[in-house]
Amino acid sequence: VQLQAYGGGLVQPGGSLRLSCAASGITLRYYAIGWFRQAPGKERVGVSCVSSNDDSTYYEDSVKDRFTMSRDNATNTVYLQMSSLKPEDTAVYYCAADPIKEPFCSYYESEYDYWGQGTQVTVSS
Repeated sequence: VQLQAYGGGLVQPGGSLRLSCAASGITLRYYAIGWFRQAPGKERVGVSCVSSNDDSTYYEDSVKDRFTMSRDNATNTVYLQMSSLKPEDTAVYYCAADPIKEPFCSYYESEYDYWGQGTQVTVSS
């Protein structure tokens, strides 16, 4: 099983990026997927997740109305569309897969079985 997070880069404040989480060895539609980020000198935290049961999405307050998660089941990929980016969004972003079969998802890292390697997002002018 392998998850690959990609799509990061350098973007100016107010810009947009779309992160992708692609998988091999598992079918992502059967997993809750979480996006986490780790800023320099800080702990990794959850920013968004989508449930496996009904595709409900959840967002941490600081990214609500700016970030959007979506699934593409045909390509076995989950996306995190990020807009109105701020310098404080600078972090390494990770995707992870949780086998829970419930109409909700969480940011408890211990529940996630599979992790991508992380992709750097830098928001700077």
